[in-house]
Amino acid sequence: MQKLSLQQKLLQKLSPQQIQVIKLLEIPTMQLEQRIKKELEENPVLDMDNDNSEYQEEEYDNDLKSNEDKDNDEFSVDDYLNDEDYPSYKYTAQNYSKDDKFTEIPFSSGSSFHEYVEQQLSEVYLSEHELVLAEQIIGNIDEDGYLRRDLESIMDDLAFMQNVTTDEFELLRILRVIQEFEPPGVGARNLRECLRLQMERKDLSKTEIQLASRILRDTFDEFTRKHYDKITRKFGVSEDELKRAIDEILKLNPKPGSSFSNTINRTNQSIIPDFILELMDGELQLSLNQRNVPDLHINGHYANMLKAYQENRKNLSRQDKDTVMFMKQKLDSAKWFIDAIRQRQQTLLLVMNEIIDYQKEYFMEGDETKMRPMILKDIADRTGLDISTVSRVSNSKYIQTHFGIFPLKYFFSESMQKDTGEEVSTREIKQILKECIEGEDKRKPLTDQALAEILKQKSYPIARRTVAKYREQMDIPVARMRKEL
Repeated sequence: MQKLSLQQKLLQKLSPQQIQVIKLLEIPTMQLEQRIKKELEENPVLDMDNDNSEYQEEEYDNDLKSNEDKDNDEFSVDDYLNDEDYPSYKYTAQNYSKDDKFTEIPFSSGSSFHEYVEQQLSEVYLSEHELVLAEQIIGNIDEDGYLRRDLESIMDDLAFMQNVTTDEFELLRILRVIQEFEPPGVGARNLRECLRLQMERKDLSKTEIQLASRILRDTFDEFTRKHYDKITRKFGVSEDELKRAIDEILKLNPKPGSSFSNTINRTNQSIIPDFILELMDGELQLSLNQRNVPDLHINGHYANMLKAYQENRKNLSRQDKDTVMFMKQKLDSAKWFIDAIRQRQQTLLLVMNEIIDYQKEYFMEGDETKMRPMILKDIADRTGLDISTVSRVSNSKYIQTHFGIFPLKYFFSESMQKDTGEEVSTREIKQILKECIEGEDKRKPLTDQALAEILKQKSYPIARRTVAKYREQMDIPVARMRKEL
């Protein structure tokens, strides 16, 4: 049995305009430029040329209001908002046919790492059967130059995929041939073998080369763990002799494939700052980086066309009304997009100005020890914005200062309390740790416990495990791995 009832709900919904503002707020300057170009291509009403923008957004709003009040019975915007009245083909242009041929011409420079290795097969004599084995092995070498797949698995691949029968001994013989190719160390199955292959090509008549070869062959584990005292006792050498041998090992390339210049796969990434902060006459001046972001306006030509149509609305045909509705939608979309860009700029400047004001002492000098502890909530409280909005502003954004370019997230850090009761940023503690490690005696590097004791002497009550956590965050190895001769 059907019943009629009333239900009251409290819902929070975002309008399309709010969603557009949120999406524009979180993208950096480089992506914003591409987003504006896309909008300019899709919406002909948008214009970035000031000469064609005599018809401003305010005029458009006034015209809409005045014309809607004239004759709502004869022409109403709501009458044309139904999607069924506007098939999709009216909004898309099919400016191509099946006969159009689009071809992409790839750009290549030089040869890849695997092609370089395969080219060297022509320099050695191999039978047709051996050539198939060599190509299979080279195909399993990764970009670092290592053969990560075991020979037994390669043997199975040859049998099942190419119907080629071989054994592990034959594959090993072909692998030894490939390991003679350039770059030195190619085809190695582990780091130890890679370094030994490179060391074998050096002048073995030198004493330090001979000792380095013995270290790699007999005491590789001790070498990686930097147990130098065990190595000196085993070989009966002095620390100076051991140091010269280790220097030779350190000259080797642990990733021989990376030394090959591959211009196809390597790209250089550049950072375009979203904010520019300058120190002028002792004052900090902030500005948005708008170098490649054009000023957007509503194209006066389309706005005037809409005005002419609406003035003559009584004589409009159905097709003319469709045109008017389409132009209104595009004008509204253009206005919303311009407003979203302006709101984005205002929000970015508001948040960044509060960050600079909060960290003013740091921005004046660039000294990390002057950085105050700051979290997203601190800036949200000062700006009156939501924490999620501040997070979107600080995400993937960079600022250019007179002492370098930094991501906005760099200025946010947790706080801790000193013995004196003063709150300091964890970045200040990390900077002190970094200075202590840089100034330590590399023959006897400071342990985490020793670093904790130093910090306690400086009124920073930090446990050893916290020191280890900060050290790992700064990518600094443990004391044993920092040891040098």
